[in-house]
Amino acid sequence: MKVERIKQMMDACYLAKRAREMLPSLPDGITSAYIQYLDVIQRLEGQGMRVKVSDISDVLALPRPGVTRTVKEMESKGCLKKCASEEDGRVTYITATEAGKALSKKYNEEYFRALAPYMERISDEDAECTIRTIEKFYQIMSERRNSLDK
Repeated sequence: MKVERIKQMMDACYLAKRAREMLPSLPDGITSAYIQYLDVIQRLEGQGMRVKVSDISDVLALPRPGVTRTVKEMESKGCLKKCASEEDGRVTYITATEAGKALSKKYNEEYFRALAPYMERISDEDAECTIRTIEKFYQIMSERRNSLDK
């Protein structure tokens, strides 16, 4: 890939970040990560899973300590609750509270459902290609991060 194309990809990522910043404002103290975590929890529960920190970490490809920290914040804000496994007290499951579910519904369902008709100009194939490309680009940048710092 030529240097100019790499620059164009970086510019497109910047535009994507700016588009994300156009999402509706969240309540004070609530971050976009909370919405993302709630989405993952509800999706996994919908598949019949009892969700643990490690599950969120695996799905989002995030380090467990950071996920643990965010889960604690979300619990303190009343978005999540934790309960110990009856079979093994070392295992803790996470579920959304009613407040967490309401927050998720507002931002994951209502907002994106309202946005969907405007996105009809983008085909599923184009969206899938964009997602794959950004994921690959991120993976390459993550793998090369240390060598690029030198």
